[in-house]
Amino acid sequence: MNWQLIDQLRLRLNANGLPYEIPIHPQLVHLTLGLFILAIVFDIAGALFALEKPIFKFLGLPILRSGFFDVGWYNLIGAAFITFFTVAAGFFELLLANPPIDQKSVWGLTAGWTMLLHGLGGVLLLGAIAAMTVWRGLQRYRWRKDASRQVQWSYLLAGIAILGILFVHGTLGAQLGEEFGIHVTAAKLLQEGKNPNLLPK
Repeated sequence: MNWQLIDQLRLRLNANGLPYEIPIHPQLVHLTLGLFILAIVFDIAGALFALEKPIFKFLGLPILRSGFFDVGWYNLIGAAFITFFTVAAGFFELLLANPPIDQKSVWGLTAGWTMLLHGLGGVLLLGAIAAMTVWRGLQRYRWRKDASRQVQWSYLLAGIAILGILFVHGTLGAQLGEEFGIHVTAAKLLQEGKNPNLLPK
């Protein structure tokens, strides 16, 4: 925990170790995840449209291939935009964390190592999502502007790889909350020997 930062900003911390009751970073993480997953899934659906077309026709759904790519593109823009705030909130809450020093996660990592890997991973993922957005924009507006399939197969493979990295990264974040109790009110109260059923008002 960065006491100097707390003093400078005159923060009054709650039982969860934050100046607000509900951690912001996990909320934004789920936005990033949802938007990025939708972006890749809809682009895959657009790329495989020729296989899906008979099903949509059978169901009587008037769906255009370009609609899938539009959804993929705008969700990716949203993911790139919100991820800047996700990472910023994550580093702020990381600075206020008070990790236990005598515990290890199920992956055998200490809280300090888990925090370090989660922080570095967040920056790398921010760079990867921003790069994917630029790559996707070039495909949409230049390279494949007149092509029926708006995305390259290599782009989709990169997106699937990033989804795998997001899973590992998210698991590290979940371990910080669930196993180390960082910024989790009930865990914080238990560490202080207090009854978590009697949450402070």
